[in-house]
Amino acid sequence: MCGILGVFGRGSTTQVKSGLPLLKLRGKDGFSVEKVVHKDTLVGCVAHSLHSVVSVVKQPIHHKGMLIANCEIYNWQKLVASHSLRASNDADILCLMLDKFGVKAFPRLDGVYAFAYVRDGKVWLARDIMGEKPLWYAHTSTHFAFASEKKMLVLMGYEDVVELNPRQYLEYTISHNSLRLVARSFFQVGVKKETTLSYPEIKRKTRLLLEKAIDKRVLSLSHKFGLLFSGGVDSAFLAYYLKSKGYTFTCYVTAVTTPDLTTTPIDLVQAQSAAVKLGLDLKVVSISILEYEEILKKVVPLIEDSNPIKVGVAVPFYAASRVAAQDGCKVILSGLGSEEIFAGYDRHKQSSDINSECLSGLRKMYERDLYRDDVVTINNGVELRLPFLDAKLIRFALTIPSKYKLCEHAGGAASAGVIGKFVFRDLACDMGLPSEIAWAKKVAAQYGSKSDYALEKLARRGGFVSKAGYLRSLYAPYNLRVGVLFSGGKDSTYAAYILARQNYNLTCLLHMASHNLNSYMFQTAGIEVVPLQAQAMSLPLIVQDTNGVKEKELVDLKKLILRAKDEYHIDAIVTGAVGSTYQRNRIEKICEKIGVKVFAPLWHKDSKSEMEELLSLGFDFTLSAIAAEGLSLGLVGRSFTQADLGRLIAASRKVPISLNGEGGEFESIVLDCPLFLQRLILDEIDVVRENSCTAHLVVKKAHLEPKLK
Repeated sequence: MCGILGVFGRGSTTQVKSGLPLLKLRGKDGFSVEKVVHKDTLVGCVAHSLHSVVSVVKQPIHHKGMLIANCEIYNWQKLVASHSLRASNDADILCLMLDKFGVKAFPRLDGVYAFAYVRDGKVWLARDIMGEKPLWYAHTSTHFAFASEKKMLVLMGYEDVVELNPRQYLEYTISHNSLRLVARSFFQVGVKKETTLSYPEIKRKTRLLLEKAIDKRVLSLSHKFGLLFSGGVDSAFLAYYLKSKGYTFTCYVTAVTTPDLTTTPIDLVQAQSAAVKLGLDLKVVSISILEYEEILKKVVPLIEDSNPIKVGVAVPFYAASRVAAQDGCKVILSGLGSEEIFAGYDRHKQSSDINSECLSGLRKMYERDLYRDDVVTINNGVELRLPFLDAKLIRFALTIPSKYKLCEHAGGAASAGVIGKFVFRDLACDMGLPSEIAWAKKVAAQYGSKSDYALEKLARRGGFVSKAGYLRSLYAPYNLRVGVLFSGGKDSTYAAYILARQNYNLTCLLHMASHNLNSYMFQTAGIEVVPLQAQAMSLPLIVQDTNGVKEKELVDLKKLILRAKDEYHIDAIVTGAVGSTYQRNRIEKICEKIGVKVFAPLWHKDSKSEMEELLSLGFDFTLSAIAAEGLSLGLVGRSFTQADLGRLIAASRKVPISLNGEGGEFESIVLDCPLFLQRLILDEIDVVRENSCTAHLVVKKAHLEPKLK
């Protein structure tokens, strides 16, 4: 694991030097700075810091082109032999492969990487398809810059810093100061793509790919390495296999310990139990509240994120990797990725298309997990390796039929029922992992380690009403600039509220005004009040008209998002999608092409829980349309209450009604909520009735008024 940095434009050398202090933290085994000359003219400057695991080869590397890279190419020696090339290490062969094949080299590379390759007046930036190795860039009217970490570019004075989507590569033309982003193929899913292998054959191939994925990440290591260990099936499987092959490694588990805890952190309980059963070398990293606070103050600026969930995972991760580094480990393994490829989350159980849900989760990992985990480990001088995110393993796992991923398990009380990652757990048992470990349920790292508990405790001690507010005091910048795909209804408003609570910067509202009352994608009832809602939130509103023709309305949606990206420089959008795969997939496809991230915090949320949360948080909304038996016309145009929810629950026992309207039973408009600075009052309305259980609202007159204190 290394660090790369580069600037093209006037004063590039001076700018690069200002970013060097942070770059050097990513590698302490070597360091270099080099000017870039094109046609006898100084056009840029690049720098590289080296974290050496196997061998040392100075970068930049020069052949036909010039390369600086952060990479682990596991098949580099095979590439040397098969292409008759002479290379000293994996970075060297990467440069030679790019010399020979250009971007067509990507499919031939088995490994992880982030690099800048300079040749013939152009610069290419690319990273491995999952995005394990980080890469950011900034482009202005005078300069182009890139770096392994966002904070380096910010330190150099760049404001509009973008994370390179791993499913794109970037081509920059030096003479024109112009860039273009080119799409790369990703993994594919579909019924026709599912394997026809029998279940025993599926397990056999899964085992083979898992073993190869682990071996290639540790075979070249000549010294001890570490394993992040919780005692769950993922880390236990890795430990069991590594021990069976005679590798020397230490397991690390982190647990927050405070005098007021009445129970031992579950990760510690499971890890210690599994270590005894498997005969593992386990080191417990126990941190007090004071130690937690000390680490927290380092971690939040380090990951450049004040999202409580991300921070809750990062702190125990940081603590474990720090101790691993002190023990002399230069590499540490993690079981991250198993949940996504084998369907281990609750949202997979709610999905009608399991492999599509797996694919969607994999697309988001680079923003959600991988950057955080990379900077946390490398800051401690440890390289992170992730066997479950091996490309060949992922490709096959996405062909495994859903019935083998989510399946009924007739185990004990702790593991009975429909359980995720079935094929993987079953395979683990076949290989000898004790069944009580293989089938045990696992809680998220921030809860299993009691990290979230410590964060909550520190926030209260500091007088903050929320964990997010406390974390903002440690790191002032917002996480990302987010545009809200806004209908005026409860779901899009609640989704925006969730992101605001996680310290994302709500930058603008994006509204599709559809002229088709039966649009497949967009709400139409009550949208007359959207401009007032935008005023109530004090957010700029961008409106895009559409005729609402199925599929063609997506062209208009793309125009809307492009406008928001151009005018407000949004990094992402947030959508209120709950269960419509049709809607979510199309939004994600558009944003993928544009280079905008997508957040859907309500995805597959339990409908009853959502409605209860809305009411408890003070969301005041009215139904703007109804279209289902069991719904009363009296619900349209007035505030929805807890009693209304009770009646809706009762009605759902007689007729199939989605309690949050996700099945098209109703639409809503928000009158007030914690995001509103003023309250929306409906002065004059019409309820257009079609039959006894179908109607929609037309708002003729409305205004805003101050909220009651």
